[in-house]
Amino acid sequence: ARTVMTYVAKKCGICFQPPSIILIYKEDSKDKTRQRIMPVRNFSKFSDCSMAAEQLKNNPRHKAYLEGVSLCQLKKLYSLLKGHLGGESLAESLEKFQQEETIDPEEDMNKLDDKELAKRKTIMDELFENNRKKKDDPDFIYDIEVEFPQDEQLESCGWDVESGEEI
Repeated sequence: ARTVMTYVAKKCGICFQPPSIILIYKEDSKDKTRQRIMPVRNFSKFSDCSMAAEQLKNNPRHKAYLEGVSLCQLKKLYSLLKGHLGGESLAESLEKFQQEETIDPEEDMNKLDDKELAKRKTIMDELFENNRKKKDDPDFIYDIEVEFPQDEQLESCGWDVESGEEI
Protein backbone atom coordinates (compact mmCIF):
# COMPACT_ATOMS: atom_id res chain seq x y z
CA ALA A 1 0.00 0.00 0.00
CA ARG A 2 1.33 3.38 -1.05
CA THR A 3 1.08 6.23 1.44
CA VAL A 4 -0.48 9.42 0.16
CA MET A 5 1.76 12.45 0.56
CA THR A 6 0.05 15.56 1.84
CA TYR A 7 1.42 19.00 1.13
CA VAL A 8 0.76 22.19 3.06
CA ALA A 9 0.82 25.29 0.87
CA LYS A 10 2.63 28.22 2.51
CA LYS A 11 2.78 30.79 -0.31
CA CYS A 12 1.66 30.91 -3.91
CA GLY A 13 2.84 33.51 -6.40
CA ILE A 14 3.58 34.22 -10.01
CA CYS A 15 6.71 34.72 -12.09
CA PHE A 16 6.29 36.74 -15.28
CA GLN A 17 9.48 35.62 -17.04
CA PRO A 18 9.13 32.75 -17.86
CA PRO A 19 5.38 32.66 -17.08
CA SER A 20 4.90 30.27 -14.17
CA ILE A 21 3.01 29.76 -10.91
CA ILE A 22 5.32 29.23 -7.94
CA LEU A 23 4.23 27.34 -4.85
CA ILE A 24 6.14 27.31 -1.55
CA TYR A 25 5.02 24.27 0.44
CA LYS A 26 5.93 21.80 3.17
CA GLU A 27 5.53 18.06 3.05
CA ASP A 28 3.47 16.80 5.96
CA SER A 29 5.99 14.17 6.98
CA LYS A 30 9.07 16.43 6.68
CA ASP A 31 9.94 19.82 8.10
CA LYS A 32 11.69 20.99 4.94
CA THR A 33 10.20 23.88 2.93
CA ARG A 34 10.17 23.24 -0.83
CA GLN A 35 9.36 25.19 -3.97
CA ARG A 36 7.38 23.93 -6.97
CA ILE A 37 7.46 25.82 -10.26
CA MET A 38 4.48 25.15 -12.54
CA PRO A 39 5.04 26.59 -16.03
CA VAL A 40 2.12 28.44 -17.61
CA ARG A 41 1.74 27.31 -21.21
CA ASN A 42 -0.70 28.32 -23.94
CA PHE A 43 -1.87 31.42 -22.05
CA SER A 44 -2.26 34.84 -23.66
CA LYS A 45 -3.80 38.21 -22.89
CA PHE A 46 -7.03 36.85 -24.42
CA SER A 47 -7.23 33.70 -22.27
CA ASP A 48 -9.94 32.99 -19.68
CA CYS A 49 -8.40 33.24 -16.18
CA SER A 50 -11.10 31.16 -14.49
CA MET A 51 -10.71 28.30 -16.93
CA ALA A 52 -6.90 28.37 -16.70
CA ALA A 53 -7.07 28.34 -12.88
CA GLU A 54 -9.45 25.36 -12.89
CA GLN A 55 -7.28 23.46 -15.36
CA LEU A 56 -4.16 24.00 -13.24
CA LYS A 57 -5.93 23.04 -10.00
CA ASN A 58 -7.28 19.84 -11.59
CA ASN A 59 -4.04 18.94 -13.40
CA PRO A 60 -3.02 15.46 -12.17
CA ARG A 61 0.64 16.53 -11.83
CA HIS A 62 -0.13 19.50 -9.57
CA LYS A 63 -3.45 18.60 -7.91
CA ALA A 64 -1.99 17.27 -4.62
CA TYR A 65 0.26 20.33 -4.24
CA LEU A 66 -2.52 22.85 -4.94
CA GLU A 67 -5.01 21.31 -2.50
CA GLY A 68 -4.50 24.15 -0.01
CA VAL A 69 -4.58 26.94 -2.63
CA SER A 70 -7.99 28.44 -3.37
CA LEU A 71 -9.31 28.67 -6.90
CA CYS A 72 -9.82 32.40 -6.32
CA GLN A 73 -6.11 32.91 -5.59
CA LEU A 74 -5.09 31.02 -8.73
CA LYS A 75 -7.58 33.09 -10.74
CA LYS A 76 -6.01 36.26 -9.32
CA LEU A 77 -2.52 35.11 -10.29
CA TYR A 78 -3.68 34.36 -13.83
CA SER A 79 -5.36 37.77 -14.08
CA LEU A 80 -2.08 39.42 -13.01
CA LEU A 81 -0.27 37.47 -15.72
CA LYS A 82 -2.95 38.41 -18.25
CA GLY A 83 -2.53 42.08 -17.34
CA HIS A 84 1.26 41.79 -17.66
CA LEU A 85 0.90 40.22 -21.11
CA GLY A 86 -1.46 43.06 -22.03
CA GLY A 87 1.10 45.68 -21.02
CA GLU A 88 -0.42 46.71 -17.68
CA SER A 89 1.68 47.44 -14.61
CA LEU A 90 1.29 45.22 -11.55
CA ALA A 91 -0.58 48.01 -9.71
CA GLU A 92 -3.01 48.45 -12.64
CA SER A 93 -3.63 44.70 -12.83
CA LEU A 94 -4.26 44.47 -9.07
CA GLU A 95 -6.70 47.39 -9.17
CA LYS A 96 -8.53 45.94 -12.18
CA PHE A 97 -8.86 42.55 -10.45
CA GLN A 98 -10.12 44.23 -7.26
CA GLN A 99 -12.80 46.10 -9.24
CA GLU A 100 -13.90 42.88 -10.96
CA GLU A 101 -14.16 41.02 -7.64
CA THR A 102 -16.16 43.63 -5.71
CA ILE A 103 -19.83 44.49 -5.97
CA ASP A 104 -20.96 48.05 -6.62
CA PRO A 105 -24.11 48.55 -4.51
CA GLU A 106 -25.35 51.22 -6.95
CA GLU A 107 -25.10 48.92 -9.98
CA ASP A 108 -28.41 47.88 -11.57
CA MET A 109 -28.05 44.11 -11.88
CA ASN A 110 -31.25 43.88 -13.94
CA LYS A 111 -29.25 45.26 -16.88
CA LEU A 112 -26.51 42.60 -16.73
CA ASP A 113 -26.30 39.62 -19.07
CA ASP A 114 -26.55 36.10 -17.61
CA LYS A 115 -22.77 35.54 -17.47
CA GLU A 116 -22.05 38.80 -15.60
CA LEU A 117 -25.01 38.24 -13.26
CA ALA A 118 -23.77 34.73 -12.42
CA LYS A 119 -20.31 36.20 -11.73
CA ARG A 120 -21.78 38.80 -9.33
CA LYS A 121 -23.87 36.13 -7.57
CA THR A 122 -20.77 33.97 -7.09
CA ILE A 123 -18.92 36.94 -5.57
CA MET A 124 -21.85 37.62 -3.24
CA ASP A 125 -22.06 33.95 -2.22
CA GLU A 126 -18.33 33.85 -1.40
CA LEU A 127 -18.59 37.10 0.58
CA PHE A 128 -21.60 35.75 2.48
CA GLU A 129 -19.79 32.49 3.35
CA ASN A 130 -16.69 34.40 4.52
CA ASN A 131 -18.73 36.69 6.79
CA ARG A 132 -21.23 34.12 8.04
CA LYS A 133 -20.99 33.07 11.68
CA LYS A 134 -21.02 29.30 11.99
CA LYS A 135 -22.10 27.28 15.03
CA ASP A 136 -18.52 26.25 15.80
CA ASP A 137 -17.14 29.83 15.69
CA PRO A 138 -15.97 31.01 19.15
CA ASP A 139 -18.04 34.23 18.99
CA PHE A 140 -21.22 32.54 17.71
CA ILE A 141 -24.40 33.63 19.51
CA TYR A 142 -27.63 31.77 18.69
CA ASP A 143 -30.29 34.42 19.25
CA ILE A 144 -29.26 38.06 19.01
CA GLU A 145 -31.79 40.76 19.84
CA VAL A 146 -30.92 44.33 18.88
CA GLU A 147 -32.73 47.50 19.93
CA PHE A 148 -32.48 50.23 17.31
CA PRO A 149 -32.40 53.81 18.64
CA GLN A 150 -35.36 56.04 17.82
CA ASP A 151 -33.59 59.36 18.50
CA GLU A 152 -34.55 61.22 15.35
CA GLN A 153 -37.94 61.49 13.69
CA LEU A 154 -38.49 58.68 11.21
CA GLU A 155 -38.77 59.82 7.62
CA SER A 156 -42.04 58.93 5.96
CA CYS A 157 -42.14 57.24 2.55
CA GLY A 158 -44.98 57.36 0.06
CA TRP A 159 -45.52 53.61 0.08
CA ASP A 160 -45.99 53.35 3.84
CA VAL A 161 -48.59 56.13 4.18
CA GLU A 162 -52.05 54.70 4.72
CA SER A 163 -54.45 55.56 1.97
CA GLY A 164 -58.21 55.77 2.22
CA GLU A 165 -58.82 53.06 -0.35
CA GLU A 166 -59.09 49.36 0.47
CA ILE A 167 -57.08 46.85 -1.53
